[in-house]
Amino acid sequence: MPDIKLNMTPDERPAIASHATLTRADRVYYALREDIFDMHLLPGDRLTEGAIAERFSVSRTPAREALQRLQSDGLMQGYVRGGWEVVPIDNKRFDDLYEMRQMIETFAVRKLCDNEAPPPGLHPLLDTLDGVWKVGHARRITDGRKLVELDEAFHHALIAAAGNEELTSTMQRVTDRIRVVRRLDLVHGDGIAETYDEHAAILDAIRRGDGAQSVELVSRHIGGSQASVRGLTIQRLLTARTATGREATAHAPARPRRTI
Repeated sequence: MPDIKLNMTPDERPAIASHATLTRADRVYYALREDIFDMHLLPGDRLTEGAIAERFSVSRTPAREALQRLQSDGLMQGYVRGGWEVVPIDNKRFDDLYEMRQMIETFAVRKLCDNEAPPPGLHPLLDTLDGVWKVGHARRITDGRKLVELDEAFHHALIAAAGNEELTSTMQRVTDRIRVVRRLDLVHGDGIAETYDEHAAILDAIRRGDGAQSVELVSRHIGGSQASVRGLTIQRLLTARTATGREATAHAPARPRRTI
């Protein structure tokens, strides 16, 4: 089972790579990806290869390569003549992603509850997760951004514990695609208390080896998150940007925003 640290701070996370080893395209890719995850760039924002190249002092070729990688990640979509757009909120797309997430996670917890052949190291992992999620109200993290990181680590730890590396990798791609709306749910929504309570209940069910209850709790937990995502509006996205004190990025030209 992987050694997963579940409460690391941003400063403790391993660096993506040494700055000296990053190509120009890598540097642009990682910077833009963080802009999207941190809501400097919001769904529907448009930018151009030329503006990106100018911002990072690179030619259009590495700018295009970075944008193409983001397109492969499901975070950007390209148009003709070097135009690009942060993938807009599309309820059908997010429904599909949440359906995939539910399939992966329910499979994983069902496997974790196999009392005849439980994954090695399961109970030490559950003990670690208990220390994060089964705490009193005074010890609960209320910073939504930190909670998003802990939430992702919780779900990935359970999936990784099931031992299927392909599912773990697929789940990471799904997480990347829904991260923006998950952040809006926890950073600017009211789902913090529910997240703690539901995670604790899931851990208890897995520890009992109750596969049916674990699947039901995970399904309900994911369904609640999905319902919150469906309620997102463009106005809420704009409010999120204002609340974080960030202005629109200089390389995202203003344009009329469409409704969801």
